[in-house]
Formats: sequence, C-alpha cells, structure tokens
Amino acid sequence: MRLLYIDIDTQRADHLGCYGYHRNTSPNIDSLAAESIVFNNVHASDTPCLPSRTALLTGRFGIHNGVVNHGGTDADPVIGGIDREFWSRLQLTSFPTRLKRAGLRTATISSFAQRHSAFHWYAGFDESQRVPGSIGIETADEVFALAEGWLNRNGREEDWFLHVHLWDPHTPYRAPASFGDPFAEEPLPEWLTEEIRERDWNRCGPHSAQECNGFAPREEPRARWPRQPQEIPDMRAVRQMFDGYDTGVLYADEYVGRLLNLLAELGIDDDTAIMLSSDHGETLGELNVYGDHQTADQLVTRVPMLLRWPEMQPRKLDAFHYQIDVSATVLDLLDVRVPGSWDGESFADSLKQNTDEGRDSLIVSQGAWTCQRGVRWDDYMLIDTLHDGYHLYDDVMLFNIADDPFETTNLASSNQDLVTTGMEKLGNWYGEMMQDAARGRDPLQNVIAEGGPYHVRGQLPGYLERLRNTGRQDCADALEEKYSTDQENT
Repeated sequence: MRLLYIDIDTQRADHLGCYGYHRNTSPNIDSLAAESIVFNNVHASDTPCLPSRTALLTGRFGIHNGVVNHGGTDADPVIGGIDREFWSRLQLTSFPTRLKRAGLRTATISSFAQRHSAFHWYAGFDESQRVPGSIGIETADEVFALAEGWLNRNGREEDWFLHVHLWDPHTPYRAPASFGDPFAEEPLPEWLTEEIRERDWNRCGPHSAQECNGFAPREEPRARWPRQPQEIPDMRAVRQMFDGYDTGVLYADEYVGRLLNLLAELGIDDDTAIMLSSDHGETLGELNVYGDHQTADQLVTRVPMLLRWPEMQPRKLDAFHYQIDVSATVLDLLDVRVPGSWDGESFADSLKQNTDEGRDSLIVSQGAWTCQRGVRWDDYMLIDTLHDGYHLYDDVMLFNIADDPFETTNLASSNQDLVTTGMEKLGNWYGEMMQDAARGRDPLQNVIAEGGPYHVRGQLPGYLERLRNTGRQDCADALEEKYSTDQENT
C-alpha cells in the first residue's frame, strides 16, 4: 500500500469548493474529492496546532496525552513514568509506528516539530525533511520541491506513507505577490456585514477587529505581509482578510494538483491511497476573531477530510467522527490492530458496508488562546468557556449550526433544555475521561492555574491600557473586574 497524507495547515472545510464554498479556491482538491470519500463532520479533538497534531500522532485526546496548550506544562506529552518500559508507549503506539506494522516506510515533510518544539512528532517516522531553517513560514513551492524529490526517488517502491505539510492558509497570509489577486472581483461571504464589523470594532480580545494580529497592530508585519490585515476598520479590510486567506488556500491547492500529477507521471496514481485534511480551521470574523484559531467552536475544530482508498466508492458521509477515528480506521483497513490506549475508534466496517455510522456527539477542546470545551451534536454546538482569552465571551454559548453556521447568535439564554443536554453530554464525557487523565488532573484547569492560555499570559495589563486608549473603557473595566485575580498575580 502507498499512502499519501496531504496536511494543509489551518484549512477550513467550508472554504473548499467540495464543501460548498462559492469561490473557486480549490479546483485540484475538488477533483480529488470527486474520487474520494468526503466526510462532512470530522473534527479535531484538540486545537490548535500542537494539541491537534499530538492527538493525531498518539490517537489520544489531549486530556489523556497531556497536550492542550502551546506553552507551560501542558505543551509536552506525558510519555512515561514508573511503568515506562525500555520502549515508551509513544514509540510503540504512535500512528506512524502502527503504519510500520503494515510494512510501510514512513516519512514526514514538515517543519511542525521545529515550530512548536514538538519533537515527539518524529516518533515512528523513518525519515523527516523540512525546508532548511523553516518554522512554518515556508510556502508550498518550497515544500513541493522536497516532496517531488522524495517521490521521484521512492514513489515507485511498494509500501510507504508520506506526510506532506503545506502551511499556506496559516497566518500571516503569504501567497507570493506573483500569484496575483485571484479573488479581487469575487463577492465576499454575505454574513459578515458592515453592521457586524462595526459591532466587533468596539469589542475586545486578541485578533479582534481592532487588533487582528495579536494584541495591537504592528507595522513590520504590515510591510512584510501585505495580504495580512493588522486591523479591520472598514469593509476593504474585511476583503483583504478573506482574499488573503483564500489566496493561500488556492496557492496550496496549486501544489496539491502538482502532487497528484506527479503520482500520475510515476504511474502510481491508481494504487496510491490519499488522505487530505488539516490540523484545524480558522475563524474569519466569527466570534470576533479575525484570522486565527482560538476557540473550541465549529469553524476551528471542524476539518476537511478526504479519503481516496482503492476499491472504495466515492461518496459523502455526514456522521460525526474525530480526526483520530479516521486514523484508527486507516489502521483497521490495513489490518493493523488499533492500540487499546487510543481514544480514536475505527469505523472501517461502516465504510466497507457502505453505511454512515459514527458517534452521537463529539467533545472538542482549545487551550492555547482560550480554555474551552465544545459539544457538537445534532444541529448544535455548545461551548463551555473556562477562560475566555480576554474576549469577554459568555460562559456558555449555544449555536444552531444548521441555521447559523457562522455563530452570530448565542441561543443559550432562551434554550435551557438544549444547554442542559449539552452540559450533560460534556459531564458524562468528562467523568469517563478523567479516570485516565494526564498527570492525574484536568489539563485545562492546570493551564488556568499556571496563568491562563499560553498566548494571553502576561498580556492583560498592557491590553487594558490599549483598550482605554482606543475608546473601549467598558471592555477594560469588564476585563479588569473579571480577571482581578490575574492582575494581582501579575
């Protein structure tokens, strides 16, 4: 078996044509989708980047593998303890290690480990490459050069797994100027109106409308990355954001096409399985986050998932799955036992029988910008916020994803029965998961005890001053009252 995993960082499902997007961002991915099983409801269990790929590697939720944050104790996995054997559990049970049980040579082309000091990522890979000196700012043409070389040398061999990681949709939006402005005349998504933009302008939080590249606009990135807005003072900046992101998607798609063409040139296209997905999505104005991935909501945790597998018919499936359920399914299809320690569950039998069976609900988390857990079931997403990352979110938010896919209206106050249902699902999951919790406690609670999500730690005093200097005294007062303990500990 040859298996190619195309991993497009920060790729929202609904900004691809095969998931219904109105802009032509993904002609090559759409062609692949026509030959693939397209999953509509696959979610990363833990976001953003470091927690998501650690879950993919380990097959375990962050509450079990220990990684929910981008810094602090809970940015490193729990690898062993008194019961650690000569070979660690990570080495024995990682996704690439299990693929090797099927006889596959494993390789990764990615700078993820260097960007996040996530060197556990290499557990089970026979080979690794990255663009020299890169930490996630490289572009698809640079990554493709490495993938092309690897495939030309090894592609015609039997039995390999190649992971190719493209970063282009991730901030800063950096498609080369030579790629032009392909969406300059294309309509914007209709939901983000001037009324919503103006409302958000008077709200707060990192990557919110007045500071959409952190906690304040910055001039150096503005000059270096002209596609990346630093604030959203008008609808022209809204266009800059959408066009910058979508052009990054299109640029990645160009090199997806080149990868697919290379497989055909090598004569291995027909018998190469292909998986295309992402580590997380992106919020583009939703919940007042203009170009980042800070929440445990539908837009951040839902990922595209295409699986082209020999002898399996293309179709679209709607059942709920974690991304690690898909990797467990891949192992099962290769006749490799899924480790008992994994939280991911195979649904290979459902695929083989042409049915659409999955989980009745999903629990997803975020711990690097906010501390939240989301509950996705039926048409709903409930978000339980433990730390709002200085956005002043309601403690509980409820959205009808079918009617309100961009999460504009919190229904929690008027739908207590649904809130109760969602919180019961979360409570049941939590009680089960805590029996084997990493380091013996809830990692999100520990993130809060250590000073909050990594990307907002120590930022509050300076941000309060900025809020007051930009006419948002009410936001500053509310944050100061809500996080008075944080202020005392700073």
